[in-house]
Amino acid sequence: MNKTQIEWTKNPDGTPGFTWNPVTGCLNHVNGMCKGGNFPCYAYRLANTRLRERYLANSCLPTHDEENHEAHHSDPFYPRFWHRKLTGGSPKGIFVCDMGELFGDWIPSWWQEVVFAQIRLFKQHRFYLLTKQPQNLLAWSPFPDNCYVGVTATNAQMFIDAGNALKDIDAKIKYISAEPLLSWDLGGSGFIATMLQKWGINQVIIGAQTKPYKPPKIEWVREIVESCDKAGVKVFIKNNLSSIWDVDLPKWAIRDGGLRQEVPC
Repeated sequence: MNKTQIEWTKNPDGTPGFTWNPVTGCLNHVNGMCKGGNFPCYAYRLANTRLRERYLANSCLPTHDEENHEAHHSDPFYPRFWHRKLTGGSPKGIFVCDMGELFGDWIPSWWQEVVFAQIRLFKQHRFYLLTKQPQNLLAWSPFPDNCYVGVTATNAQMFIDAGNALKDIDAKIKYISAEPLLSWDLGGSGFIATMLQKWGINQVIIGAQTKPYKPPKIEWVREIVESCDKAGVKVFIKNNLSSIWDVDLPKWAIRDGGLRQEVPC
């Protein structure tokens, strides 16, 4: 478990949280470009550079009878399981598997069962779960109360798909991460607010693509924020959107004197 600079991963006391990667790697990409929006995957980049040798040293892959098994062993971003147990201590906010996809079809269920056993054991911690495979969330519902369950959406259609998937699950906190927000064409904050309420969403995160940097249009961000306000949904605006403000922050982007970065309790 490592401290993280991911802004919205907070400890319950509001201090920066942690990441925990019992599963790394993902198959939802083409040469490092995420299929969920066709943007560069930072986890793929790290797996093939700084973390390459460490990942290749781990031989715990899904099975030993699938096709191209030897080639998979030589791919540092192929899914791997890590026997990393958590510890107790003071309550922490922990982002689970920021270097992989916990809910992929390719993940053995026993890996997931081990992860959820740890989550249930350490009830004092808050666990952030985020997926681009929302169709697989229902199989794990109801989620423990210490889980924040989220879905990534890079465009309007994915936002709707995320909401519809979250609507059907039982979780204390449900959120949508519009990061990177690459396009937006829903139109109408009233409609979006109604859908957010129908889906039972507690928080929306908004951020930009970082490498290469590609910020969303300010009009998209404003519409989402105003929709959340109408629905009573908390908003977390990431600092990487700073380039879209002219000089000062617009009023709708401010809360308590600064950029809105609200985390549900």
